Amino acid sequence: MLNMAEGLARLEELAAHPVVATLARVFADAGRDLAIVGGPVRDALLGRVTHDFDFTTDARPDEILALVKPVSSVQWDVGRAFGTIGARVKGEQVEITTYRADSYDGVTRKPTVEFGDTLEADLSRRDFTVNAMALRVPARALVDPTGGVEDLIAGRLRTPIDPAVSFGDDPLRMLRGARFSSQLEFAIDPDTLDAMSALRETLRIVSPERVQAELVRLLQTDDPVRGIRVLVETRLIDEFLPEVPALRLEVDEHHHHKDVYEHSLTVLRQAIALEKERNPDAAPDVPLRLAALLHDIGKPATRRLEPGGGVTFHHHDIKGARMARKRLQALRFDAATTTTVSRLIELHLRFFGYAEGAWTDAAVRRYVRDAGDELERLHILTRADVTTRNKRKAQRLASAYDDIESRIAALREQEEIDAIRPELDGNRIQEVLGLTPGREVGEAYRFLLDLRLDEGVLGEEEAERRLREWWAARG
Repeated sequence: MLNMAEGLARLEELAAHPVVATLARVFADAGRDLAIVGGPVRDALLGRVTHDFDFTTDARPDEILALVKPVSSVQWDVGRAFGTIGARVKGEQVEITTYRADSYDGVTRKPTVEFGDTLEADLSRRDFTVNAMALRVPARALVDPTGGVEDLIAGRLRTPIDPAVSFGDDPLRMLRGARFSSQLEFAIDPDTLDAMSALRETLRIVSPERVQAELVRLLQTDDPVRGIRVLVETRLIDEFLPEVPALRLEVDEHHHHKDVYEHSLTVLRQAIALEKERNPDAAPDVPLRLAALLHDIGKPATRRLEPGGGVTFHHHDIKGARMARKRLQALRFDAATTTTVSRLIELHLRFFGYAEGAWTDAAVRRYVRDAGDELERLHILTRADVTTRNKRKAQRLASAYDDIESRIAALREQEEIDAIRPELDGNRIQEVLGLTPGREVGEAYRFLLDLRLDEGVLGEEEAERRLREWWAARG
C-alpha cells in the first residue's frame, strides 16, 4: 500500500540524485522544462528500487543533444527521429525525449511522430495512469493529470484515456497490462480488462519479436502466474501461445485427472521458488520458466480416455517438445532458448522411472549424459513437477530425487561424469582397427560410449582390448 508521505519523501530523494540535479540545472539554465517521467516516478512512490532515468522535455532533439554534451561522457542519437537522445551522465545511462503527441493509423504500430508542447498532453498518451506521472525538476513538482496516484493507492491498472482508443493506438499495451499486473501485483480495471478482451485480435499487427519481448518480461517477474491468468482470461494468449489455454481440458464425470492448466501454473511457481533457492543471485531463468509453463502442452493431443475411468497421455513429453519448438520458433526465440526448452520438456518425465526402482550407475550416467548442460535446470523442473496433495507420495518422490542427486555427486567424485566420452577417440579407433574415416568408426565409437556409460571408467588399455574383442566378434 502506498504511503503518500513516504512516497513524496522518496521523490525528493530522486530529485536530489546527482544525475537528476545535474541535468535539471543544465535545462533550467537554458530556459527549458525537464521532468522525470514514468517508471522512475512510479517506483519511487512505491518504494521500489529504480535504476532508470527517463526524462521528458519541451526541447527538440538537436537542442537536447547540445545541452547534454558538456555534462556527459558519451551520447547516442539512434532514437532522434522519435525525439529521444541517450547519454551517460556521471556513470548512469539516461534517456531524454521531447514531448510527444503521436497519432496512429490503426493498421500498424508505427506512430506518426509528432512533437508536443506540454507535459500534460505527453502524459495522456502513455499506456497506464501509474506510468503517466512526472516529477518536474528542479521545481520538484509532481504532475499527475490522469489520476495515477489514486490508482497506485488502489493497486489498479487503468489507461489514461478510453482503453479502446489506447489499445487501438498500440495493441502491445495490452500485453504490458498483463506484465504490470504481475510486476506491480495490481488488479486491472474492469473497463480496461474488457477492452483487452474485445481488442485481442488487433495484437496480430504486432511483430512476433515484440510479443516475445513482452512475454519474456512477464516471465522475468517474481510471480508471472498473475499475468498469465490475465492473458488467458482475456484470450489475448490465444493470439500467440494458444497451447496454454488448451491445457484447460474438459473433465467428465467418469474420467478423472488433475487440472493440467492449474498444474502447469503451480509447476511454474514451484520452479521459480527452487530457482531462487538454488541460485539466489542469478537473473531470472527464462528458458527454465518457459519449460515449466509448457512442459505438459503435449497432453491435449495425446489424451486417451480408458475403460474404467482412467486417462492416459502416452508420449506427451515427445509431442510437447515438438510443439514447443514450433511455437518458440514462431515467436522468434533464439535457437539456444528453443533447444533448451524443447529438450527439458522431452526429458521431464525421465526421472519418474527412478522413483519406482533404483537405477543402476549406468542409468544415472545416461541421465546425466542426456541432460547435458541442462542437468541443473532438469533437476529444478522435475522437482517442481510434483504437485500431488498426497503428502506420502510427494515425500517419496522428493526423497528419490535427493537420492539421484547425491548419486550424481558421488559419481562426479569418482569419474568425469559431466564429460562422458570413450577413452579412445575417433583417431585412436582408426589406428587400433586399421580403419579409414566412415560409418564403421562411428559404430565403434558408439560401442565404446555404451561401454563407458554401462561400466564407468575402464582405462585406455582395457577399452582397447574390449574394442578389439567387439571388432573380432563382428567378423
